[in-house]
Amino acid sequence: MTHSLTRRGVLTLGAAVALTVPAMARAETGQTNRNNASGFRMQDWRDHFDAAGRPMIVADTASRALHWWNADGSGHRLYPTSVPISDELTKRGHTEIVRKKVGPSWTPTASQMERYPDWKPIPPGPENPLGTHAMYLSWPAYIIHGTHDTRKIGRKSSDGCIGLYNEMIAELFELCPVGTRVRVI
Repeated sequence: MTHSLTRRGVLTLGAAVALTVPAMARAETGQTNRNNASGFRMQDWRDHFDAAGRPMIVADTASRALHWWNADGSGHRLYPTSVPISDELTKRGHTEIVRKKVGPSWTPTASQMERYPDWKPIPPGPENPLGTHAMYLSWPAYIIHGTHDTRKIGRKSSDGCIGLYNEMIAELFELCPVGTRVRVI
């Protein structure tokens, strides 16, 4: 049996090698492209809360993931997030959801106005950085919200808030009553 190499066969083989070799090289050196990726780490609610009884959220800024558990701790969901751009903007600790809003409006914080004096409030809609839903925490100006800019998810891109895809914040919004406990780590 003889095999003849065609031009198409050579091009296909060359493309396969071109795609495979860089991936193999990264795997051997342990390098990965993590520009917009999350290295999710599994969390257990018992590591963050003394008892169940109310829904619970852990926003893990290191792995850029939000974990949700139902009131008895048996149901769990995991969501990719955007996180604050710096440690100075990241508030950590225990808080809770104190207010929820569908179609939130956005107003720059005092520190944002110092840095960007021309920024103005933005009403609900596609230009609004809070996306379609917002859950306000007991810490002033800290919100778990959606985003219309999906490039932000998996990145350090906020001024302190935790952002989710709009579809995912809509789901989480329905799962979290006011009083849901939150821990940001």
